[in-house]
Amino acid sequence: MNRIILFHILVIFMAVPATAQKFVNEFLNIGVGARAHGMFGSVVASTNDGTAAYWNTAGLTELENPLQLNAMHAKWFGGIANYDYVSIAKKLNSRNKSVAAFSFIRLGVDNIPNTLNLIGPDGTVDYNRVTNFSASDYAGIFSYAQTIGRNEKFSVGGNIKVIHRSIGSFGKAWGFGADLGVRFKGDKYILGLSARDITTTFNAWSFNLTEEEKRVFQSTGNDIPISSTEITLPRLIFGAAYFGTKGDFNYLAEMDLNISTNGTESGIISGKNINLDPSLGIEVGYIQKVFLRVGLGNMQTVINQTNTAERVFEIQPNVGLGLKLGRLKVDYALANIGSVSGVLVSHIFSLTLDFAPRN
Repeated sequence: MNRIILFHILVIFMAVPATAQKFVNEFLNIGVGARAHGMFGSVVASTNDGTAAYWNTAGLTELENPLQLNAMHAKWFGGIANYDYVSIAKKLNSRNKSVAAFSFIRLGVDNIPNTLNLIGPDGTVDYNRVTNFSASDYAGIFSYAQTIGRNEKFSVGGNIKVIHRSIGSFGKAWGFGADLGVRFKGDKYILGLSARDITTTFNAWSFNLTEEEKRVFQSTGNDIPISSTEITLPRLIFGAAYFGTKGDFNYLAEMDLNISTNGTESGIISGKNINLDPSLGIEVGYIQKVFLRVGLGNMQTVINQTNTAERVFEIQPNVGLGLKLGRLKVDYALANIGSVSGVLVSHIFSLTLDFAPRN
């Protein structure tokens, strides 16, 4: 029985690369930075720190100090999965405000029991034969951005992504992709566009199963995974933000529109090959030190649980707080409050550290 349970888990991870082409590299859609999560990811236009390497690379040109470090930690799915992010961004040239950055992302489920050898050849149970493994996704993102024109209102950027996915020693994949971003900042508004996976990011999987493991797959009625490739289809995200100040307060509101082409997501408008998913984020700050944020997203129509013949409209809120202490900024977000997707509430923390120029 333990063998069957284990391999049902493994098949879930292993079967996806061989059969599914629509939900690929989903860990790269979670998002980075507690500020962005508090605004439900509605930051494609307004992002202006090191996290812009993820949201819209063109926003890196708004970096105020020569060097910035960012880090984030979150637990997902009731603490089962750990999501970690760290990045470094550095100004290269003050003349055209060029910036380079490197980001690292990991989503992993650790200490998964491998009970394959729990039952020995003689039928006895030996818990000393149980080992652990991890199912992890990694991404390294190399980014560059710069302004165009003398007024420095228009900026462009791009990145190259290197992806590695692993399921213990059973299977591994490598993948590559690219994103592009553009941004225009006016006196009271900002427009942004992020084009993700413009090269149709791909992963190439290879599996390493012993003959014993293959026999267990067959005896439990599962297909043996084979080496294959999977494709991440492109998506576009448009963002428009309006900002201003009033006394000691500053405010920003942004509306984003996520256009995906995999035909699988539950947006307001969903079709066979395209989905439209809007989100809204609002941030209010006091003396540029304390920030309150709220975001709305995951807008969709779902089947009514009490009457399956009907569909109801649902929307998910997120909230967040920020505190700036000199060169250090601490952000917190509470995500998935409405539990529309059935996923447990997640607490997200992130830190930003600026290194000021030498006098």
